[in-house]
Amino acid sequence: MSVESTELEVNSLAPANTYSRRTFIVTSLGAGFALGVQPVMAQTAISTPADGLVAGEIKVAAQGGEMVAYRAAPAGAISPPVILVVQEIFGVHEYIRDICRRLAKLGYLAIAPELFARQGDPRKYSAIPDLMSNIVSKVPDGQVMADLDACVAWARANGGDVTRLGITGFCWGGRITWLYSAHNPQVKAGVAWYGRLASPVTENNPKHPVDLAGQLHAPVLGLYGGADQGIPLDTVEKMRAGLSAGGKAACSSKIHVYEGAPHAFHADYRPSYRKAEAEDGWQRMLAWFKRNGV
Repeated sequence: MSVESTELEVNSLAPANTYSRRTFIVTSLGAGFALGVQPVMAQTAISTPADGLVAGEIKVAAQGGEMVAYRAAPAGAISPPVILVVQEIFGVHEYIRDICRRLAKLGYLAIAPELFARQGDPRKYSAIPDLMSNIVSKVPDGQVMADLDACVAWARANGGDVTRLGITGFCWGGRITWLYSAHNPQVKAGVAWYGRLASPVTENNPKHPVDLAGQLHAPVLGLYGGADQGIPLDTVEKMRAGLSAGGKAACSSKIHVYEGAPHAFHADYRPSYRKAEAEDGWQRMLAWFKRNGV
């Protein structure tokens, strides 16, 4: 499939292609952590050096212009497997960039696109309600799917092995991981960290993971906190039921719940961080990708 056809692909998640007319507001990533998560818990925040890596900002051709993204890969790697890294609501700030570097140290080409770049810069908002109303709620799922497709096209054109394509995402990005695994048949495996599974339907969010559970193209590992106040365990059970009634990829999917863990237990820069659960989840993620050919 050509880059152009990938960029123009719109699936049933997209409201009438309104986003195609929008150009990019955010054209560079900047540095540091988002204002909405200050102060950062510096004593636990993991910092992965870029030595031995090709790491930094790239531009990806997408609808409306060039989308900024962060890319990390082993220096000199030939045809590394590709992992899409999907941001939290706070955008591609230092935590997400560090996730890319951690994956690159393990041999992956990791790409984290700034998926809110048409709507605004989430890293500059200090109040989460303002961030949600002014940016996050205005991002159409169809736009996100097409932008991730564009990242796959970029990876293919720049030496990545997209026959070994994985996706992982955190919080907002965890929900997107489920959706993209139902959208793109190229995906081999997904790992969704505490992504919302059910919500009210809106124009921008016409379907949620529970609606698409049986339609997955690739097996997804869901990692959830048993004490997550924003994701009720009854929705986790509803998702499990949907997976068990679906096709091969759905039935091969799995959800692991860490009893007592809060939302964002992997976010090592926040008070919600739980070291044991985060490290266990990371190892489960790596094993999941390996098991499923990523």
